[in-house]
Amino acid sequence: MFVGVIFFVLLLIGMPIGFAIGLAGLSGLIDMGGQRFLLMGVSKMFSGLDSFPFLAMPFFILAGEIMNHIGITNQLMRLAHVLVGHFRGGLAHANMVASILFSGLTGAATADAAAFGKTLVPEMVRNGYRRDYACAVTAAGSIIGPTIPPSGLMVVYGSLMGVSIGGLFAAGILPGIFICIACMGIIALGARRNRLPDPEKRATFRDVAVTAIRSIAALLMPLIILGGILGGIVTPTEAASLAVAYALFLGIFVYRNVSVSDLYGMLLRTARITGVIFVIIAFASMLGWWMSFNRIPQEIANTVLAISDNRYIVIFLIVAILLLIGTVMDITAILIILAPVLVPLSAQIGLEPIHAGIIFVVALNISLMTPPVGACLFVLSSVTGERLEAIASKLWPFLIAEIAVLFLFAYWEDLALLVPRALGFS
Repeated sequence: MFVGVIFFVLLLIGMPIGFAIGLAGLSGLIDMGGQRFLLMGVSKMFSGLDSFPFLAMPFFILAGEIMNHIGITNQLMRLAHVLVGHFRGGLAHANMVASILFSGLTGAATADAAAFGKTLVPEMVRNGYRRDYACAVTAAGSIIGPTIPPSGLMVVYGSLMGVSIGGLFAAGILPGIFICIACMGIIALGARRNRLPDPEKRATFRDVAVTAIRSIAALLMPLIILGGILGGIVTPTEAASLAVAYALFLGIFVYRNVSVSDLYGMLLRTARITGVIFVIIAFASMLGWWMSFNRIPQEIANTVLAISDNRYIVIFLIVAILLLIGTVMDITAILIILAPVLVPLSAQIGLEPIHAGIIFVVALNISLMTPPVGACLFVLSSVTGERLEAIASKLWPFLIAEIAVLFLFAYWEDLALLVPRALGFS
């Protein structure tokens, strides 16, 4: 109780989540055995980061930085537009399709939100869309990227819980596609009410073919990453390093718009993002060990099972906990703290590890677009100048649709594991 009070007080006074976790963990160690236990804290922090798959994260982030810099975003947007621009609200639909095409490049929702917020949102506004609606569509689509692999959150989950990252990547494909379809349905149903622009002329087959050929360099990135991992040719870490090499090849020899100074800036941003994530992981590992020592995961599991041992009710409670805490806390910290607590609970009701993992990942990704701490909302508000509350007011139909998709995959195990089983991961 004492450690929990310290943690939440530090959050309330505005301390960064990583340091709040760290100080809470240190207080727990001191409470357990005095200052001599602090030496154990350093060991737990190091062991928490001592995982080879974690090396994939900075490589994926750097690959995304390079691909954003060389202008791949615009190529993929043009391809998405010729595919679905003939629907009413074509740019909104193209936003969703582009999120799928873009998913193989970054694996981070905030990166996708920033890229589309700078490029697509102004384009939508120029074509007659309200800015708050354009931001809401972009926020809803931004979580598709880290759901369809590669996904930094999947790398963290797989590394911490000993679950196949390749299997998690395979399991993320269908939820990402279903989220895209559900959001496109919301756009179509609300087209008249939101006064979306009329349909454009359908692109000819030649237009689609020419645009696809011009986008082939960008489309090869997911093939390199997913094909290598799911085909058993490379590990996720090796695939991430290949993605960086491919992105550099495009930037230096094909597009020729990456200089040494540009690369320095991209490396600096990658180091900053990775550093923040790794600080959270290190401190959360220490706090997680304290929780395990005090049998807190078992106590929480027993409390939940005391409410009901019905599989579907327990799944509902797990999802509700993730979505609720996701409204006020960083999702990486939630994953590191709650996964050791809730995953054993999911095992007790018979959930396969990959199925439990994809429930965690999709639920936490949805939290990226829920106020008051939805990171994607803050990113879009900062890059577009739109008020956060205005974006949130237009976002709720998409939020309901995405939560419905989450429960569909949470309760329908055969659908959730269809792709992993087909590829031999489950």
